[in-house]
Amino acid sequence: MKNYVIFVDSTVDLPDKMAKDLDLNVIPYIYTLDGKEYHNHLDYRELPVKDFYNALREGKMGTTTQVTSHRYMEAWKPYLEDGKNILYMCLSSMLSKSYDQSVLASREAMETYPGCKIITIDSKAASLGQGLLAVKAAKARDEGKTLDEAAKIVEDAVKTQHTWVMADDLHHLKRGGRISGAKAVIGTMLNVKPILTISDKGKLAPVGKARGRNKALSLFLENMEKYEYAKGETIFIAHSDVPELARQLVEMIGEKFGEKDIVVNEIGPVIGSHTGPGTIAIMFNAKKERISVE
Repeated sequence: MKNYVIFVDSTVDLPDKMAKDLDLNVIPYIYTLDGKEYHNHLDYRELPVKDFYNALREGKMGTTTQVTSHRYMEAWKPYLEDGKNILYMCLSSMLSKSYDQSVLASREAMETYPGCKIITIDSKAASLGQGLLAVKAAKARDEGKTLDEAAKIVEDAVKTQHTWVMADDLHHLKRGGRISGAKAVIGTMLNVKPILTISDKGKLAPVGKARGRNKALSLFLENMEKYEYAKGETIFIAHSDVPELARQLVEMIGEKFGEKDIVVNEIGPVIGSHTGPGTIAIMFNAKKERISVE
């Protein structure tokens, strides 16, 4: 009988059924849209994700808040009372202060429930990049790996999990401080698409640009080759309400590499509040470690 459970944030953006099948416990982030607060459940029960992106297109603004140590304690409490240990993977600490709160909560919890163990991992990832790591953790658990063994597998995978992003709406990046206002206006006029990655430290950083969507998708495939993606392992594609672009990327991957094990899902409202509609990202395991960006 397994003596630990796996917790993740709703920012993993995995399909709801997949998360359930993997027996993942999901802590929903909270976001605010047009003055109203919502919980970001993976099934979008409080607000359909398409309605969220339509609202952004209409000029409404989404904002997010970190998960507090109290909310972590409340989520973990039933399992700790049942004597279970916990493996928790958090949204990158460079993108949210939630990880710091989870560390505080884990210390408090282990003092309150002596004998129980909680391992919190900074995923240094977001969206389906986190999801990729959660899948690895669930596989390790189901193969009978111990809590420490599963944590080591995830921590090793953090180093070689790649995320490459094309943002379509430059004004959302401008609001988040990723590019200047002038670059946002000029880039939009010239159809320039910024290419971003999540660095080895978990920071979202611009690393290039492409003229148009097709060129951006081609750059994704070039990076799969450059960093020697792990052949035969699941590839993840996340998008913010551009399913046709995701289908195009799936076809390109199949034609170039013959890979068919690909999970596609929407970028949820929490991450989408910062990237805006039209964003697409690819996440994959690789032989080479992700890049360092200051």
